[in-house]
Amino acid sequence: MSASKTRPIRWGMVGGGRGSQIGYIHRSAALRDSTFELTAGAFDIDPERGRAFGVELGLDEARSYPDYVAMFAAEAERPDGIEAVSIATPNNTHFAICTAALEHGLHVICEKPLCFTVSEAEELKALSQARGKIVGVTYGYAGHQMIEQARAMVKNGDLGEIRIVNLQFAHGFHSAPVEEQNPSTRWRVDPRFAGPSYVLGDVGTHPLYISEVILPHLKIKRLMCTRQSFVKSRAPLEDNAVTLMEYDNGAIATVWSSAVNAGSMHGQKVRIVGEKASIEWWDERPNQLSYEIQGEPVRVLERGMDYLYPEARIDDRIGGGHPEGLFEAWANLYRRFDLAISGNSRLAPAGVRNLVFPDIDAGLEGVRWVENCVRSADAGGIWVDYK
Repeated sequence: MSASKTRPIRWGMVGGGRGSQIGYIHRSAALRDSTFELTAGAFDIDPERGRAFGVELGLDEARSYPDYVAMFAAEAERPDGIEAVSIATPNNTHFAICTAALEHGLHVICEKPLCFTVSEAEELKALSQARGKIVGVTYGYAGHQMIEQARAMVKNGDLGEIRIVNLQFAHGFHSAPVEEQNPSTRWRVDPRFAGPSYVLGDVGTHPLYISEVILPHLKIKRLMCTRQSFVKSRAPLEDNAVTLMEYDNGAIATVWSSAVNAGSMHGQKVRIVGEKASIEWWDERPNQLSYEIQGEPVRVLERGMDYLYPEARIDDRIGGGHPEGLFEAWANLYRRFDLAISGNSRLAPAGVRNLVFPDIDAGLEGVRWVENCVRSADAGGIWVDYK
């Protein structure tokens, strides 16, 4: 818990009920460090099912609400009302729920994409600034400590000038039309619920955000994207896309976003190539970072070890040798959300010079990237200036 806090943040959830793919990890991460306390929720589109689920979680039945409108209104009238809310609902609801939460004076932690358009994202940013509230976006993989190690290595010049960035999130679990039997997948391939893209927004933005954490000094200058619907019933949404990008320093990047990489479990990899050395991180082996210096044997850096930079070691939870996973990574993000919400970034653990977390700007940039990729792909895969 933050050093100056006497109690956890009173916290609610919208969505994330029984059967949710993501609700359990939100709750596990938020509650792990006792920085948040789940006190209210609107968990399900079915009010009775949502109420019953809230009671199962130990909530007061009166604070297990039929919908977010009722929850925000009722909690605003309580002296012990919620102070923050996590949104774990289909994409098409994010903008409306985020807006309502901010208007009720709540901090927001939202699933990505934050919304559908850059104009909507800019509206949310302006509203969050006007209300003085934090908006966090759950790019959960960025909580792995080796991402901070990679960031520190680039900052300290271990790789030299960055030349090439290869990003991919290419799994194979949707190489067949699984949505015909799986409701939790069905909405992801329906533009009414998913928005203007499927895999670009659903998986591509994850390694993109990680690259932004590692390489904050690089800005996209222009890009070119091609996207395909290999399972034809998913058109106009893509289940595969390849994006080529140029940065303002002359470096280039590729992003492979796919749900049809048959045989691949997850396939999220980030490779950064510099003039002196390269690093590579693979989310299926998140505790290691490959460090490859030209002309020398490959080194595999392990999480939790004293040879890592302090920025990486402050995220360590159980010491070197023990495997940490996605739950720890998400908990690291929720700890950063807590520090930001509490205004206690100065009280972050020793070694933290700047509090890095996926904030409203990260959410906005994810939406901007998808919008530019779709614009390029729909124009025939042409180069477009990034805007």
